[in-house]
Amino acid sequence: MSTTQQGTHSLAFRVMRLCKPSFHVEPPFRLDPADLFVGEDIFDDPLAAANLPPLLSSQLTKSMDSSDLTYGNRFLLHHPSDAMGFSGLLLLPQSFGAIYLGETFCSYISINNNSNFEVRDIIIKAEIQTERQRILLLDTSKSPVESVRAGGRYDFIVEHDVKELGAHTLVCTALYNDNDGERKYLPQFFKFVVANPLSVRTKVRTVKETTYLEACIENHTKSNLYMDQVEFEPAPHWSATVLKADELHPADNSSTGGREIFKPPILIRSGGGIHNYLYQLKLASPDSAQMKVEGTNILGKLQITWRTNLGEPGRLQTQQILGTPISRKEIELQILEIPSLINLDKSFLVHLNLTNHTDRELGPFEVRLSQNSAHEEKKVMINGLQTMVLPQVEAFGSTDFHLSLIATKLGVQRITGITVSDTTEKKTYDPLPDVEIFVESD
Repeated sequence: MSTTQQGTHSLAFRVMRLCKPSFHVEPPFRLDPADLFVGEDIFDDPLAAANLPPLLSSQLTKSMDSSDLTYGNRFLLHHPSDAMGFSGLLLLPQSFGAIYLGETFCSYISINNNSNFEVRDIIIKAEIQTERQRILLLDTSKSPVESVRAGGRYDFIVEHDVKELGAHTLVCTALYNDNDGERKYLPQFFKFVVANPLSVRTKVRTVKETTYLEACIENHTKSNLYMDQVEFEPAPHWSATVLKADELHPADNSSTGGREIFKPPILIRSGGGIHNYLYQLKLASPDSAQMKVEGTNILGKLQITWRTNLGEPGRLQTQQILGTPISRKEIELQILEIPSLINLDKSFLVHLNLTNHTDRELGPFEVRLSQNSAHEEKKVMINGLQTMVLPQVEAFGSTDFHLSLIATKLGVQRITGITVSDTTEKKTYDPLPDVEIFVESD
């Protein structure tokens, strides 16, 4: 880690990062010892094979398969570690290494007395400085270190949950009394960069009243990530269900009330491995007045936790995920009930509902059948007065009413053009979507 220091000081900081060791991996090299002395064609010459020294002859006998004169068994795995290339050794960190967002930065800090005399009353501070903030990790102002002898040191450990990307600086300062009684101030700076361990790409699709969220997580680190949890936290008024592929042999959770005692982690391999998650979202309270006023399209956010090869934990939270902008109609007209039996040239009642989605009183209203074309003949018409008057509807209120209709043609017909207008604001709203009915004779 880089460090800067001004002036001559008795003390100096040394910073080491605490992290797990890694496996020392070497690509396996297959070699039969007999190949060092003879070639694969040794048994093609019976005379040469018969004249081999006893020790080498016994080694060849052990290493070859009698039915395979090409020493093919040298490529067989004799130990599980052969397949991985692991030597069985753990390698201590040789450099500061990569630091990723969501990890816990843990550092071992040692303040050394390099002088030939004792240093007293030492106030030590350690803090992390980013582009946005300074975070205090250690402060001994209330209980200064009494003394550090000549050639001695004082050690401590600091931890910080990394929550920002980009440049970070570990600032270590010491205020102390030197041998001549002078009060000295020592600052040292250790810089490092925080990278993003993974990327989250999302897609939102809406099918009727259901919204589907797909999240693709990609691993950008040099180690495998074992995802403990990828959980979607829905925004208010939304409910979320994770969708999984059907299992061939689903576990029997009847004895545990349907809960999983152990959920194996999902492996996302290093260097670009990906895994997709799919969530089904539904409005928990579609008629909520607050939802109608806000008209928000915030769906929620993802909480992601993982562990690396040797169990180091990591945790990230995404920003709010946005869905399709919600456009709320001021006035909504919908059919609640239609008779199952509709006879030709006989009136029938359709049960409708008119809802005011605004925060103010609207109306009175007129309901009628609009004509798309002057020459178009309506197969379903209003029976009686062609315009029905409805009273005012309060804010976020609704009113039910019945409309008398009559069908003039047999078979599958459409109820089209039912329109509502505000007589006060002189405003006509979108017509009711077409509805198919079946008309039969008596």
